[in-house]
Amino acid sequence: MPGRDRTGPLGQGPGYGRGMGRGQGQGRGRFAAVPGGSCICPNCGNIIAHVVGQPCIEQSCPNCDARMTRNM
Repeated sequence: MPGRDRTGPLGQGPGYGRGMGRGQGQGRGRFAAVPGGSCICPNCGNIIAHVVGQPCIEQSCPNCDARMTRNM
């Protein structure tokens, strides 16, 4: 390790190549939803407003009682 500063042979600093830095680990994955939006029923197409803090999958459709899905 050159200079004992934890850089590798290509001079990359610490944390590179291990999923650290550059926006990783911020609690937002590929399927993280933004505030707002709506929930949609996959069976009948009914749309209701999304309630913040309550996942759409936990809500039932008022028309057909199916589980709702998120519509961004």
